Amino acid sequence: MLAYIVKRLLFIPVTLLAIILVNFTVVQFAPGGPVEQTIARIQGIGIDATARISGTGGGDTTTAQSGSSPRQSSGNAASSYRGARGLDPEIIKEIERTFGFDKPLHERFLLMLRNYLVFDFGESYFKDRKVIDLVLEKMPVSISLGIWTTLLVYLISIPLGIRKAVRDGSRFDVWTSGLVIVGNAIPGFLFAILLVVLFAGGSFWQVFPIRGLVSQGWESFGWWDLTLDYLWHMVLPVGAMVIGGFAGLTMLTKNSFLEEINKQYVVTAKAKGLSEARVLYGHVFRNAMLIVIAGFPSAFIGILFTGSLIIEIIFSLDGLGLLGFEAAIGRDYPVMFATLYFFTLLGLLMSILGDIMYVVIDRRIDFESREV
Repeated sequence: MLAYIVKRLLFIPVTLLAIILVNFTVVQFAPGGPVEQTIARIQGIGIDATARISGTGGGDTTTAQSGSSPRQSSGNAASSYRGARGLDPEIIKEIERTFGFDKPLHERFLLMLRNYLVFDFGESYFKDRKVIDLVLEKMPVSISLGIWTTLLVYLISIPLGIRKAVRDGSRFDVWTSGLVIVGNAIPGFLFAILLVVLFAGGSFWQVFPIRGLVSQGWESFGWWDLTLDYLWHMVLPVGAMVIGGFAGLTMLTKNSFLEEINKQYVVTAKAKGLSEARVLYGHVFRNAMLIVIAGFPSAFIGILFTGSLIIEIIFSLDGLGLLGFEAAIGRDYPVMFATLYFFTLLGLLMSILGDIMYVVIDRRIDFESREV
C-alpha cells in the first residue's frame, strides 16, 4: 500500500500543473480583465459598460491578456483597450506593470509556478492583502460547513439507507422514499430560503441568527458560551445543506445493500444460523460500504465548495466558496488560481484517503497489484 500511495503522491504535481495550465490559458481569453476593470474605475464607469465600449467578445482579448507587452503591440498602448480612449498611454503601461501584465504570457505562467512551489500566492489585485492571508481567513467558515454537513449527511443517510434496504417495500420504505424524492428534487438553497423565512425573522419566528459564524462581541465569551453560540449560528446553513444533500447518499446506500443482501453468500450465512444483525453488519456491511466510501472525497469537495457557495451568500458567511466566486467575477487572478490550487490539491489528497479507506474496510483489496 505504501508504494501505491507514493505513486499517487507523485502524480499530484503533474495533475496540478495540467489543471492550472488549462485554467490559466482559458482566463486569458475572458474579457473584462483586471486592466480593463482598473480603467473602468479610473473613468468612473462599471466594467459592463467598459466591455460594451471595447466591444470585446470571448475571442477578442486585450494586450495584457494575450501575453504581449505594450512595446510589442502596434500603435499606442491605449489602442488595445478601446474602453480606455482618452487615457494617457503611460497610465495604461503603468497599470499593466502593476498587475505584471507587461511580461509575456509564458513568463507570467512560469513565475506563478515558481511561486506556487513555495506556497507564495502573491497579493490580491483589488483587496490589497496577501492571498494566503485571505484563504486562511476564509477557511474556517468553509471547513465548518463542509465537516458538519458531511458528518451529518453520512450519519443520517447510512442508517436510513440500511433500514430502507432491510425493510424494502414496507410502508416505512415508501414514505421515507417520498421524503428522499422531495429532498433530491428541491435545491438546497431553496430550503435555505425557507428556513430563513420560517426561523430567521423572515415572516414567522426569530429563532436563529441569519449571518456570521458567531455573534458580535464573541471575544469576551467563555469557551462554553462561544461553543453554544457557534453551534447556534450553524443550525440553519448546515441544516439547509444536509436536507439538500442526504437524498442521493441514502438511495446509494440502500441500493448497495440490496444488491449485497440478494447474493448467495448472504443466503448461506443465514442458512448456517447466523442472526440477521450478524449477517448484515458482519458480512454485508463491509462489501456494501465500499461504493459509499468511494464517493466520499468528491462529496466532501462538492459540499465544501460548490454546495456551500449559495449557502454562504444567503447566510452572509464569508468562506472560500464565496471568495473564489467573487474573484472569478472580479478577475482577481491571484485569488482565483490560489483557490483553484487549494481545492484541487485537497481533492487529490481526499481521493488518496478514499483509497486508503477501501483497504481499511476490506483487506482483500490490493492497489499495488495493479497499475495506478
